[in-house]
Amino acid sequence: MSQTLTFSLFTPLFKPNLPPSTYTPPRVHLPTIRSTLTSISLTSPDSPVQLDSTGIELDRVSHSELKENGPRSTRRTKLVCTVGPATCDGAEIEALAVGGMNVARLNMCHGTRAWHKEVIRRVKKLNDDKGFAVCVMMDTQGSEIHMGDLGLGVSSLKAEDGETWTFTIRSFDESLPQRTLSVSYDAFAEDVEVGDELLVDGGMVRFEVIEKIGPDVKCLCTDPGLLLPRANLALWRNGRLVQHHSSMLPTITSKDWLDIDFAIAEGVDFIALSFVRSADAIHHLKSYIAARSPNRNGIAEMVASRSALPFENKIVSSTYLIVMGCSSVAVIAKIESIDSLKNLEEIIEASDGAMVARGDMGSQIPLEQVPFAQQRIVHLCRQLNKPVIVASQLLESMIEYPTPTRAEVADVSEAVRQQADALMLSGESAMGLFPEKALAVLRSVSLRIERWCREERVDEEVELIKLSSSLPDVIKEEICYSAATIASKLQADALFVYTMDGHMASLLSRCRPDCPIFAFTPTASVRKRLNLQWGLVPFRLNFAEDMDNNISRTFSLLKLRDMIKSGDQIVAVSDMLQSVQVLTVP
Repeated sequence: MSQTLTFSLFTPLFKPNLPPSTYTPPRVHLPTIRSTLTSISLTSPDSPVQLDSTGIELDRVSHSELKENGPRSTRRTKLVCTVGPATCDGAEIEALAVGGMNVARLNMCHGTRAWHKEVIRRVKKLNDDKGFAVCVMMDTQGSEIHMGDLGLGVSSLKAEDGETWTFTIRSFDESLPQRTLSVSYDAFAEDVEVGDELLVDGGMVRFEVIEKIGPDVKCLCTDPGLLLPRANLALWRNGRLVQHHSSMLPTITSKDWLDIDFAIAEGVDFIALSFVRSADAIHHLKSYIAARSPNRNGIAEMVASRSALPFENKIVSSTYLIVMGCSSVAVIAKIESIDSLKNLEEIIEASDGAMVARGDMGSQIPLEQVPFAQQRIVHLCRQLNKPVIVASQLLESMIEYPTPTRAEVADVSEAVRQQADALMLSGESAMGLFPEKALAVLRSVSLRIERWCREERVDEEVELIKLSSSLPDVIKEEICYSAATIASKLQADALFVYTMDGHMASLLSRCRPDCPIFAFTPTASVRKRLNLQWGLVPFRLNFAEDMDNNISRTFSLLKLRDMIKSGDQIVAVSDMLQSVQVLTVP
């Protein structure tokens, strides 16, 4: 028998480290809520799929890491890879998955919908056939000023110092003239002035406007570099960003709406919304996604009638139906403009997560302010319990070279030390010469810095604010805080959380405990969304009626796969049972 110690929430061992104004211990004793969950057979994209012969699903990479290194040495930081021409076939996508890719990103600035559809199909086939759990994120193009395509079959052009290039709003039936670039914004020639500075792709190439001739703008290259199709453009005048054109452009363009419809139809897990300026755009998009959810009508009928419910406990059943009825597509806000920084808190509160898009951000604010902006966004996302991705130019040199610069390694290390949920490769994996090596660098640096932080206890103590005001949600927060504190103080091997909607797993991740968090859920879409959050190892498991039975069965299944062993210490919580249990694996 395993040794079990159960703590009631209402006699807590540890008081949360919160200011008096934000913490009031709950004093109402609620009855224990036990689930009566059975195998689920609802016909829905989010319904649990057929489990393997052992009754549990875990992706291959996490399984290998757990077997090789043990629970405490698993990687906590998640990895996002942009799929492009260099990595779009099945073998290359599988190589990235084996290398640790948790999320495959599709950038709708490039490629056709047919091309993206095929990539999505390959990712899903890889998951089904090979036992991976790679999520798919679609990134909208957005409405900021972009260059057009460079011409048929042209993937990049090199701008040299002192060369004169023409930026034009004209259309060409055939290929573009030499040193000519098209611009997506019709009023571009009217808005620019001679002497303005034009930044391409977040400042990777710079030009000075020297002449305007009708729809054409002549520019002198002052900082040479690589020009890529549909790169973002930013105008600076007298040391300040020219913003008036942005206010006239919609956050979500007609192309974006078509791409969003495509993403919903293809069942992607995340939509990353570009150039968000306020929370209104996030609310608008989320309501649109919810209205187009394939489960919406059928679930509403089941909630109204309570018929065909797979659970005896109607409270838990309703919770499950809410999870099933809501959209399975999460919205990630890309923070990359001055407006998004001004309205940062309201944007993050409205979204399901955020991306620190440092490339375009660096063209809108002074470069020396970018590190502070990154730290602020990462900190605020943790406070508000939203996953955050640090993106852009992490290993930019590896587009062309097989090893990174030492400065790039230091940059990656700082993002890991800040405990961002995920790191993202862009051009390094989309079109670089060494995508697998770039991913291997992210993985090895993440593992080493995480281990160093644990060994040296260098992580900063973060005082977490109270998120909820309702008693049930406050209880969940306190359970998770107590469980994470106990796990860290006892140096437990792992935290186990049994969750229907993933919320308690997310709360545990927010606490950043020393040990990994094994998150068990019966719902496939919840499992995949949890794959973006720090420290979570998501499993798919059909729950039994009794919580003790779930724990015993989990121990047996994980021991069978050599992921835990006898004597390991586990701290377990559940959103169906108001307690924290400390157990020893028999």
